[in-house]
Amino acid sequence: MQSVFTGYIQLIRGDSRVWMGLEFSIPLLLILLAHEFGHYFDCHHWGVEASLPYFLPSPTLFGTCGAFIRIRSPIYLRKALFDIGISGPIAGFLALVPFLIVGVSLSRIAPGAAHQTRFIFGTPLALRALELTRFPHVPSLYISLHPMAMAAWAGLLATAINLLPMGQLDGGHILYAVLGERWHRHVTRAFIAVLVGLGFFYWAWWVWAALLFLFGRRHPLVYDETPLTRGRIWLSVAALAMFILSISLVPVSIT
Repeated sequence: MQSVFTGYIQLIRGDSRVWMGLEFSIPLLLILLAHEFGHYFDCHHWGVEASLPYFLPSPTLFGTCGAFIRIRSPIYLRKALFDIGISGPIAGFLALVPFLIVGVSLSRIAPGAAHQTRFIFGTPLALRALELTRFPHVPSLYISLHPMAMAAWAGLLATAINLLPMGQLDGGHILYAVLGERWHRHVTRAFIAVLVGLGFFYWAWWVWAALLFLFGRRHPLVYDETPLTRGRIWLSVAALAMFILSISLVPVSIT
């Protein structure tokens, strides 16, 4: 209780560390919330019972392991599976873009920044494109990102992980709805092998590979054979583009 009270006092006094924390945490929570409410509202649209979003606090670098909703009833239609799977990444990506743009615009050039921290963050394509617009010809290591840009970076990482085309991740739902159970099974196995390979560069991919191998390889069967509409096929291409723009093969390295 005393630490909470001390935090309020620091906030009232204008402590810069508190404001920096808020500039990071509030955008990040809004991005995660947008992602999960995207799923929630599409579940409601298709008559699928789902819980409200839960946040997962964690003593990690970003203070959270994300958020989730619990789907409590089966999904019977391929188009419902597709819509529910893709709605979260689209909502989260649209929510993070303004924070990414504003955050990069508030960032600054700091040539010695890379030598003043233990952590070096990967640069996904979406972030690098904005960095080059704001700071032409300046390497990423020389840019000190604003906390709001770091929140958007964390949102990009969450989007990329959720869009991995495997298991029961959002990308796995999209893959299953587009190509069916057989291709879903083969692609999931292939991507587990890819994650094992990437683990030699960033160990956390081994954790994801193990979790998906043990718990997430199989997808609940959807017996509906109705083909998806052309619009949904194009949306699946957009999901692939979001994945490419968001992924960082080595998200965090330690100097």
